[in-house]
Amino acid sequence: MRELWLGTNNAKKRAELERILRPFGLALRTPAELGVPYEPVEDRPDFAGNAHAKAALLARLAHGFALADDSGLCVDALDGRPGVHSARYGGPGLDDRGRLLTLLRELDGVPPPRRTAHFTCSLCLCGPDGSVLAAIERECPGTLLTAPTGDGGFGYDPIFVPSEFAGDPAHTFARLDAATKDRLSHRGQALRALAERLPALLARQG
Repeated sequence: MRELWLGTNNAKKRAELERILRPFGLALRTPAELGVPYEPVEDRPDFAGNAHAKAALLARLAHGFALADDSGLCVDALDGRPGVHSARYGGPGLDDRGRLLTLLRELDGVPPPRRTAHFTCSLCLCGPDGSVLAAIERECPGTLLTAPTGDGGFGYDPIFVPSEFAGDPAHTFARLDAATKDRLSHRGQALRALAERLPALLARQG
């Protein structure tokens, strides 16, 4: 069975990746199994650059195939923030809830028609030498609520309503079942697009 290393230390993100990739018959490995530190520097100006940096580092450390993503929330009223800084927004020491509340404070007073946003996910698959085998980016548009709704998901999921459920606050990413979220989400779209090519990409590498 072909091994694929997943380039994330975020347990909830890793669970999403594993759930979507499980049907493809891969042995999924995580950085915790490396035996050496996996500490990628996410200092690139875009999602694709960060995904590449993470995947290339892990592929070289593991001497295997590695898949990494970089994703985040881009808010129109904030000129695209938090964007690539989504996981670190508001400064050090904040957890998911703290970052979400920071964002809501910045959006205080912004009316519903202007609370548009989209999630972006960039995926990068690298071979054992760190070379890029595939790079894919997908977006999921939606709107942001004024208060969190739902206990599922992670990050900004409790305030994000995908466009398919526009106007219905009961359908934040944090309240959707896993199958529905995977169908609509930026990460689900990107992984399905990659999965169509994955067997051929891995087979070509022997």
